[in-house]
Amino acid sequence: MTDTTGQISAVERTVGSRTLPAGQARVLTISQTYDAPLADVWDACTTAERIPRWFLPVSGELKVGGRYQLEGNAGGTIERCDPPHSFAATWEYGGEVSGIEVRLTEAGAGRTRFELEHVAHVDDQRWAEFGPGAVGVGWDMGLLGLASHLAADGSGVTPEQAAEWMGSDDARRFIVLSSQRWCEASVAAGTPADEARAAADRTTAAYTGAPAS
Repeated sequence: MTDTTGQISAVERTVGSRTLPAGQARVLTISQTYDAPLADVWDACTTAERIPRWFLPVSGELKVGGRYQLEGNAGGTIERCDPPHSFAATWEYGGEVSGIEVRLTEAGAGRTRFELEHVAHVDDQRWAEFGPGAVGVGWDMGLLGLASHLAADGSGVTPEQAAEWMGSDDARRFIVLSSQRWCEASVAAGTPADEARAAADRTTAAYTGAPAS
């Protein structure tokens, strides 16, 4: 399906924090530069007909103030939109509300930098158990899907092929590598290395169904 190592290496990941009116929040940022023009990447990220081709089926009103729902996943309200550069929305899942912002910038002729920021209030116990990879691995999969969708050589896969790939050894390797990189980002943000590794092991186990080491 993909060059797993190449895709993992093409992505930048950072972990931080931010003080909001509701208290201290965790901030995960993930980014990748694609060989596709800004207008095309914006269309892929905001058009109901294209989003299911690389992410998940979506319903609702994709406009400011509109509600959206990703099939089997999060929903929320679109809070701001500045085409073709950025949009922000709430991310509501499992009774919890966090926020996402997507930013697109030109990165040279025919290239676009995609950056997604996810801001969430996560209690210390859950953060210690799973760390940033709990949501970070999922976002890595999203950027992988977008990379496939935007492939200039037409090598993109269908949602059915992607679902089949999820059960493969290559997908498990992708999850392991993604979890490791989020572990490294957590350590860079100040988490003790042994705690970050233990959390990453639990996250990998949760995604792969294998027992944590």
